[in-house]
Amino acid sequence: MSTSLPAVKLDLILHHHKEIISIHFEKNRDFIPLVKHELHATWSPTKLFWYLDYSEANKKRIMDTLTGHAEIDAAALERKEYGNRYNMANIELPDQIREHINRFRKWLETKRYSDATVMTYCGLVVFFCKYLLRKNCTELTPMIVSRFNYEFIVEPKKSIAYQNQAINAIKQYFEYRNITVEFGEIERPKREKKLPVVLSMEEVKRIIDCTHNLRHKTLLSLIYSGGFRLSEALQLKLCDIDSSRMLIHIKSAKGRKDRYTLLSQKALAIMREYYRVYAPKTYLFENANGQCYSPRSVQNVVKQAAIRAGIQKRITPHSLRHSFATHLLESGTDLRYIQNLLGHNSPKTTMIYTHVSDVAVQKIRNPFDLMEQTHENTLSQHNF
Repeated sequence: MSTSLPAVKLDLILHHHKEIISIHFEKNRDFIPLVKHELHATWSPTKLFWYLDYSEANKKRIMDTLTGHAEIDAAALERKEYGNRYNMANIELPDQIREHINRFRKWLETKRYSDATVMTYCGLVVFFCKYLLRKNCTELTPMIVSRFNYEFIVEPKKSIAYQNQAINAIKQYFEYRNITVEFGEIERPKREKKLPVVLSMEEVKRIIDCTHNLRHKTLLSLIYSGGFRLSEALQLKLCDIDSSRMLIHIKSAKGRKDRYTLLSQKALAIMREYYRVYAPKTYLFENANGQCYSPRSVQNVVKQAAIRAGIQKRITPHSLRHSFATHLLESGTDLRYIQNLLGHNSPKTTMIYTHVSDVAVQKIRNPFDLMEQTHENTLSQHNF
């Protein structure tokens, strides 16, 4: 009895500021090793597809490898209008522009931007400069920036955060080059006001209980009990743990600010057991080379623990931070203290947790539930 081949769709898209070939197919345990080990494709946990950098060589390799193993839909790679717009992988920037971008990188570093921001801004500027070359643009105007914004961000439906990031990157590049362009004409979208995903205390306990690796259990316990951002937890050093005062010193966090957060008695007990087994030297969470632990591996740990715990919510390590803040609020902690523990600049940021806390909401009587009671009261009055 013959089995049908899996259907695979290839597409050419922008991903993390570069062109890639995305590989989409229904989950298939037999097919995944072919994509992972033969093609050496990378998995995107946020977009939920496999991908390779775009090049003609990779395109041919994908077709050669998958032919005979899958029903391939590669029409998106052949559309000329799509390729003309997005295929800039083979455009070489002149040496002068490359030198400008290299100096721009150093200029951002002197302004003390984070490594991640420097990498993001430079990647976006490289793409913008390639766009200018493709359009044979010799004069920088608000119009050309608006066209770039529409063709590469709005039309492909990139996120609002990405759009603001791209405009900021180009604006910074123009400032570095001493180029005067009026950005007021470029529409900046309002940020989406999405509520954070919050777990109940019982769900947090299930996730931690379903994390069997001691290092991972310690890390998740610490993130939740101290309201850490993932990057903050991974940068913790042994000397930052003050068990005598039951506080943890978070250094150079977001905005290059220091702060203190809580050290839980339960988390400290798990941490001490972890220290006896792993004996870290400098950082609390180290890899085999003594460097900081990988953020991606932690994201996968949370995802797998949630699956084992039977939790359907789409959660990340940051969901534990949101849950910490919400549970503090529900237990009566003042918002000002929660703001300090989380390291928020503005109380408005912390106020979002008032929208996800269910204590006040649970006290509200639903009018639908009151309807029958009102009806009974009315009948009793008539009978009287």
